[in-house]
Amino acid sequence: MNEILKKLDLSDYIESFSKLFAREKSIILEGDINLHHRLINELAKYDLKEPTKVSNLDNALLHIQKQGVLKIYDIYEFIKIIKYFNYLKRFNFEGKLADWIDRIIIPNEITKICDYFDEKENLKQGVNEDYDAIKGAIYNNKQEIKQSLYKLINNTKLRSYLVDSQVHYINGEECLLVRGGFNHVMKASVLDRSNSGFFYVLPHSVSNLKQKQSDLLNKQEEIILKVCKEITSLFEKNLLFLKFINKEFDRFDHYQARIFFAKVGDKNFILPNKKGKNKLVEFKHPALHEAKPISIDFTKSVVMITGVNAGGKTMMLKSILSAVFLSKYLLPYYTHHTSEVGTFKEIAAVLDDPQSVKNDISTFAGRMVEFSKLFTSKSAIVGVDEIELGTDSDEAASLFKVIIEELIQKEIKIIITTHHKRLASLMASNEDVELIAALYDEENQKPTYEFLQGTIGKSYAFETASRYGIPHNVIKKAKIVYGEDKDRLNELIERSSALEIEYKQKIKKLEEEQEKFERLNKNLKEAKESLDEHIYEEKSKLHKEYKDARDEAKKAIKAKVAVGHQHLNVAHAKAQSIKTEKVQEVVELKVGDRVKYRNSKGEIISIKGKKAFIENDMGMKMQVLLSDLQRSGNPPKIKAKPKASVNVQRPDTGHVKLDLHGQRADEAIENLDKFLSDALIAGFDEVLVYHGIGTGKLSYAVKQFLDKHPRVKSYEDAHPSSGGFGAKVIKL
Repeated sequence: MNEILKKLDLSDYIESFSKLFAREKSIILEGDINLHHRLINELAKYDLKEPTKVSNLDNALLHIQKQGVLKIYDIYEFIKIIKYFNYLKRFNFEGKLADWIDRIIIPNEITKICDYFDEKENLKQGVNEDYDAIKGAIYNNKQEIKQSLYKLINNTKLRSYLVDSQVHYINGEECLLVRGGFNHVMKASVLDRSNSGFFYVLPHSVSNLKQKQSDLLNKQEEIILKVCKEITSLFEKNLLFLKFINKEFDRFDHYQARIFFAKVGDKNFILPNKKGKNKLVEFKHPALHEAKPISIDFTKSVVMITGVNAGGKTMMLKSILSAVFLSKYLLPYYTHHTSEVGTFKEIAAVLDDPQSVKNDISTFAGRMVEFSKLFTSKSAIVGVDEIELGTDSDEAASLFKVIIEELIQKEIKIIITTHHKRLASLMASNEDVELIAALYDEENQKPTYEFLQGTIGKSYAFETASRYGIPHNVIKKAKIVYGEDKDRLNELIERSSALEIEYKQKIKKLEEEQEKFERLNKNLKEAKESLDEHIYEEKSKLHKEYKDARDEAKKAIKAKVAVGHQHLNVAHAKAQSIKTEKVQEVVELKVGDRVKYRNSKGEIISIKGKKAFIENDMGMKMQVLLSDLQRSGNPPKIKAKPKASVNVQRPDTGHVKLDLHGQRADEAIENLDKFLSDALIAGFDEVLVYHGIGTGKLSYAVKQFLDKHPRVKSYEDAHPSSGGFGAKVIKL
């Protein structure tokens, strides 16, 4: 991996990401990338403190398995992990994240050990009485040593021999600096001599206290060893859990590091897709400072980049491969969120000149070795810089045309840069080839670092040579040697590029105008529909007002029935005369058109004269007048089919042990089957089952069942401390 990172100029970027890990590890995040992406998105919603730095515990776990005793600092590394997961359990996570964290059930006996230590990895007061007593004795001893030394410093007899009144530390010992002849007034051992010829001495009175301190420290170490044995024994019983939580901590560390890294510089995660779509939008290579964003569609099998020297062709190639690499390993990078990258199993970069004394191989031969490896690859993306390097360009063009066409058949995507136009012209007619030209600013005589898809670019070798100091007369002679015909060809290429740019600009302008027209047309239709609805509403209000007035009139004319009915008939006739014409455009409708009738929408099934049969979106058929129909461009709302779901109940406990002692074979196998199912749902990859030795019938039945179980990878007899031949360690 280091080689591909170096070729793509990603080493510094990956190194800066790796520094965010709580402990050193590979950047590869194994498992379902879609699940990882979902959990990262859910985790990013919470403001969590970063985990503390933790050491690699693989050797510590192996030490426990071999019944060794852990050192106090190894025990504390496990404590740091357990404390962090206890911290995570305080949050009310949702979705998949909640399922994952809930699945990590920490045994109570392990949680209690977390309370044994303070933040400096020392045992807390009250954990062990002997330890507390020794700790107090050591403190008192240090005070006695300090007082004894200061008493000697203030001794009038010794004062004339003291060089200074300070306590010095030599080889970890507290001592005094004195002149020669000190032995007349004080008995002491010489530890060292100063550059001035004075003596660093340890008074015998202090050395006795030092010996006592050493004895106390030894006793303290004995007590700590005893505590470590007790904790290691407890860890041994929960070895499967410690392996599990150690692995889950690395998984969380991967997530958290990626989230922190994405927040720096507002980077985006681009999840690889299996649709075959490949498009970068405003991508910035992390190795470039103030990089110009690039956008490129590399969906086709071959992308051939031509054009001006020093115009960014190689960096374009590296950018494409870098985006694929970062997406493959779910690492965030600088790009727009609409970018799309496909799924590739392999990423190869043929960028360097393989020729060297060490390799004993020519440039072209080295390139052939690289290409020969590709014929055995599948689902790969390959970048080749200066593809005709090291041989005759015309011969190479013919050879590489055939090689590229063969690799296309093997579903290998190839990104190529070249200055030679023959290969580009040979591949231009192939539908699987995308041509891209690096552009040149003729007016300012320099590359623009922009790219145009669909055309071949000119190299501008003479212009580049002039820009970098080659004399004008030399370039003029070179143009004569180059020939007028080839120069005219370059002019045609340049003119083609210019026309292509102009053509794309016009298309873009037309698309903008078309979008504007469609938006206005949509607004007009919506306004018309709104006006129609308003007219119908007003008509309904009028009819309601008439009905209310008629009801009141009925109540008022109970005595004069005949006269009352005459007035009601007149009112009814007036109500019928209220007509509201619906504003509508004259449209010709045909069978199959989408139409709207009052508040429902549907499709015309048949037309007979002025009437039409329609079927609405609810499946109802009706006959209506054509004049009552409006055209509707909205597609029918498709009801989502109910999704079948299977709800698997999570096990009630997180235990990784099962005891089958005293059970009949059929009863034991039934319990074992349920236990393995619960363990798989809980996410455990290693469990322990006790079956005993006895007559051997139960042991034989367990073995037969495990041999046939589809999710059992392997099993073996447990360690003697965990049951030996009477138990099985099962890997799922």
